[in-house]
Amino acid sequence: MKITIDCLQYCNWSRDIFEQMREGGLDAVHVTIAYHEDFRQTVDRISKWNRLLDQYSDLIQPGRTADDVLRARDTNKTAIFYGFQNCSPIESDIDLVEICHQLGARFMQLSYNNQSLLATGCYESDDPGITRMGKQVIAEMNRVGLVVDMSHSAERSTLEAIECSTRPIAVTHANPSRWHPALRNKSDSVLRALSESGGMIGFSLYPHHLAEGSACTLDNFCQMIADTADDMGIDHIGIGSDLCQDQPDSVVEWMRNGRWTREKDFGEGSKASPGFPDQPAWFKDNRDFPSLRAGLKKVGLNDAAVNAVMGDNWLRFFEKSFGPA
Repeated sequence: MKITIDCLQYCNWSRDIFEQMREGGLDAVHVTIAYHEDFRQTVDRISKWNRLLDQYSDLIQPGRTADDVLRARDTNKTAIFYGFQNCSPIESDIDLVEICHQLGARFMQLSYNNQSLLATGCYESDDPGITRMGKQVIAEMNRVGLVVDMSHSAERSTLEAIECSTRPIAVTHANPSRWHPALRNKSDSVLRALSESGGMIGFSLYPHHLAEGSACTLDNFCQMIADTADDMGIDHIGIGSDLCQDQPDSVVEWMRNGRWTREKDFGEGSKASPGFPDQPAWFKDNRDFPSLRAGLKKVGLNDAAVNAVMGDNWLRFFEKSFGPA
């Protein structure tokens, strides 16, 4: 089945971008609607998305189930799935897990870069693992069908989340750390545990996560995917581009700093150049998904394997993950 799914974007949404999604054949995308927002602010973001879905209903539609991906493909639209890059929307109230799911959320990271009430972020020097509340929230997420996402979480927390969760988890946007040792990228131990538990990783095209950064070549990126498929198995890998198209550089400051610090924390980017890095020339926007397909074919993946990476694996994961346990 030829399906294209991107399991993470945070773009400055517009008709141009939605049209580019259609040009690139993108059938579904997981969009970030919260970084540091509390519950009320997250509801405001959802209300803005409701207006976008209404205004651009000729191009996009709500995504709640795997069937919505197929419906979008058949009607030449892109299904929009909501996700949080932090647990801030549930505040300290476990009941908000179910309410966020009812409002359309399908992914939630247990932590962003810092320590949270649930788990440790990848920039912390110490990682005590999943907290007492974290274990309870994982169980509730498993019950309602809200996917545990550990993309920005530290090593021990990620491994413990895999162990605690009764349903497979996801790392929606990261790459192997042996390919590029960014703090956000994942160790062989995490990749192995993901594979053995039925989880998924989405490979990131954000330059700070790439070997050689913005100069990373299509061949290099696709060979990394092929090599990881050899280690993890082809069934556990997909794309999570982390595309931040058309965002002003000021958004990086919000992503990194929120309201938790008065200092400037630019994470993996240079403090001298805190803005968004340039995308690789071969993946500027959503129109470039066909080039990524061609690159995977060039490094030796057969048609079935290319289809698996580009969307079939995420579709199967959606089928198993978004409903109640």
